Amino acid sequence: MRLTLAIAALAVLSAGAAAAQDAGGTPAPPPPPTAQTIIADTDWRTVPAENLMVIDTSKGRVMVELAPEIAPLHVERMKLLTRRGFFDGQIWHRVIDWFMAQTGDPLGTGDGQSPFPDLKAEFTFRRDPTMPFVGVADPMGARMGFINALPVQTQPDAAFALTGDGKVHGWGLYCPGVAGMARDEGNDTANSQFFLMRQAYPALDKRYTIWGVTVSGLDVVRSLQAGDGDNGMMAQAQPDRMIRVRIAADIPEAERPTVQVLSTSSTRFRALVDEARAARGADFSVCDVTLPVQVAGG
Repeated sequence: MRLTLAIAALAVLSAGAAAAQDAGGTPAPPPPPTAQTIIADTDWRTVPAENLMVIDTSKGRVMVELAPEIAPLHVERMKLLTRRGFFDGQIWHRVIDWFMAQTGDPLGTGDGQSPFPDLKAEFTFRRDPTMPFVGVADPMGARMGFINALPVQTQPDAAFALTGDGKVHGWGLYCPGVAGMARDEGNDTANSQFFLMRQAYPALDKRYTIWGVTVSGLDVVRSLQAGDGDNGMMAQAQPDRMIRVRIAADIPEAERPTVQVLSTSSTRFRALVDEARAARGADFSVCDVTLPVQVAGG
């Protein structure tokens, strides 16, 4: 058997049109804000369309930002399978409340995989100074923070000067919404099955490859039909399924969703971290930081 956030979409904000005047000199009212509005300012980072996986399920849409900096082999595999239509129509065959939802098996039993070779594990990565890492906590000499929207833990920056390659050790953290790769008992046995976290589960850290994070649709992930059989498998329950899976760059521009995530380099992000730290106190974790998201189009 393969073992295999609350990141909320914000319906956004205001249009900044200049006030036109009518014949009587009275300024015309500005157009009302719509869900299609995207704010073009430095508080927001746009997810590249090439690194955005759009999963349309029987319960709604889920969008995952891929993390090629963290797991390039697994990201390449997910793009390959997506572009071949491999995931279309597959069921969520193993779903456990307060844990995760798993799919990617063409047999729907937990025993299937793609025709491609298994992948070498990418449980950890080497962080160099050019990666967009932003720290939020420093527990016991380590650093926790984000690379884009993905929560990670890493050695401190001071260790750059102490390593032969000028890089430091890092790994993704299994917070809500994180996308992981299922595998068999061997470390290098991941293939096509993957799972999305419903809740945080740190026991998986450095044991299963992380290849992305849900940036929109965590509520959908949490609404997927839970398994009523052994180990979260479907027995009598009717499973939900992935109707269609695409990379956003392959979707016609007129239909393509645009996703923006609060930039971790912004002052608004720092305020968000401070609020979470104040609320959680000594129990604060990077998993307590929920990055706001705004979605337009699609």
